[in-house]
Amino acid sequence: MNQDVIISCAVTGAGDTVGKHPAIPVTPREIAEAAIEAAKAGAAIAHLHVRDPETGKAARKLEHYREAVARIRDSGVDVVINLTAGMGGDFVFDPQNPATGRAGTDIADAAERVAHVEELRPEICTLDCGSLNFGDGLFMATADLLRDMAARIQAAGVKPEIECFELGHIWLAKDLIKRGLIDAPPLFQLCLGIPWGAEATTETMLAMRNHLPDGANWAGFAIGRMQMPFVAQAMLLGGNVRVGLEDNIWLDRGVPASNGSLTTRAREIVERLGGRALTPAQAREKLGLRQQA
Repeated sequence: MNQDVIISCAVTGAGDTVGKHPAIPVTPREIAEAAIEAAKAGAAIAHLHVRDPETGKAARKLEHYREAVARIRDSGVDVVINLTAGMGGDFVFDPQNPATGRAGTDIADAAERVAHVEELRPEICTLDCGSLNFGDGLFMATADLLRDMAARIQAAGVKPEIECFELGHIWLAKDLIKRGLIDAPPLFQLCLGIPWGAEATTETMLAMRNHLPDGANWAGFAIGRMQMPFVAQAMLLGGNVRVGLEDNIWLDRGVPASNGSLTTRAREIVERLGGRALTPAQAREKLGLRQQA
């Protein structure tokens, strides 16, 4: 069991949750305020996507990342910033036009997917380590593209959080490590319950954990109603934890959550199991992060 637990909060995500919840963070200001709220509740890491401020839909404009990150850095609240690099991989099959896909398709090369990481240099960014049938669409991240992304992230001095949605993603990540494209110690995030990746079961998390390379730091989470059970499950299996409105919009049945309330609930679970939630400074030391200016 891990008793020194890093809590990450994924504050908004890219999912179609606007309108299903009264206060999904949408604007850069709201996203920054959500990260600050989570940090004050005990999150050491805030994981950020950005959205189109007008529509609430997923977006990846540099200007939105710049504003959100600047607001957090200028707030005086310490939190490790973790920017997504998972945008630009969405393909929605169109039988009438299969070469380009239909509405919702958004494909970008490695340079475009990490442009905000190279400019803003957060302490962590995600590296979704493989393609996946994602709901009724496809998330595309080929091995050659991931090698390019990993090299760019490494050159920027940023720690990749290797997001794995199935066992093959861990295998690919170990190849990137072997090639010297990811520095030690590697950081993994085991992502469970996302259709159609690894199911949210104890057996799945245990199997994925057992395939991680020696010396790896890791966290794990599950989405929806399984979010809090897997706070306990990840901790008991030796990992760190993640919560947030990206993965679950309810605190209790019929009670909308906030990023602060989800983080507080996770911290309570950690403490009742005999552990402690690490501060951002302690998380940096544990993960071997290079704090950016």
